[in-house]
Amino acid sequence: MRLFLSTASFLLLSLMLMVPVAAHANAEKAEELARLETNGLKSAGAKRLKSFVSAPEGAQGDVKFSKAWLDAQPRANGSSEWRCLAEALYFEARGETVKGQFAVAEVIKNRVKSGRFPGSFCGVIHQGTGKKYQCQFTYTCDGNKEVIAEPKAFARVAKVAKYTIDGKVPALTNGATHYHTTAVRPRWSKVYTRTAQIGVHLFYRHTWRSASN
Repeated sequence: MRLFLSTASFLLLSLMLMVPVAAHANAEKAEELARLETNGLKSAGAKRLKSFVSAPEGAQGDVKFSKAWLDAQPRANGSSEWRCLAEALYFEARGETVKGQFAVAEVIKNRVKSGRFPGSFCGVIHQGTGKKYQCQFTYTCDGNKEVIAEPKAFARVAKVAKYTIDGKVPALTNGATHYHTTAVRPRWSKVYTRTAQIGVHLFYRHTWRSASN
């Protein structure tokens, strides 16, 4: 009996001695993991860490189709592609609602992506330029000098162009590649499928669908 008690006491004492050792080992392991994690976060950099918790660029759904919202956005600037689209919106749609301006921009973008028009914004906008009334966008071949006389209106459409190129706008026209105002009725409007009416513009899709649809 004494032997059993001695053995039990020895085992209990051994366990009591092992617990602090194990706890110490676990604490050291936790500290090492924390150190590695801290170093990893530091090496990632603030910009990289922000991307983990930020919405991806191009996320849709944050656009509001109002002048007040548009005026509150940062001043836009960009590449020659952005400039071409901004100018097209100014001359083609500056009198439209904000939603209408985004819709016209979408048509141009749909053409770029379709594979049936030039593959750039500038290419689409200036297709046929130099041939009077044979161009795709009238302002590029109507013989009138292209003067931006309303800076505030241009600043707005410049933001529309930037958001469109960055892919931050929800689809509005169901793949339209053509449009005209309600003041005219071109012959092709009888053949193409009408997809939407926004403001004073009617939107159409050819019998083929755009690449974005």
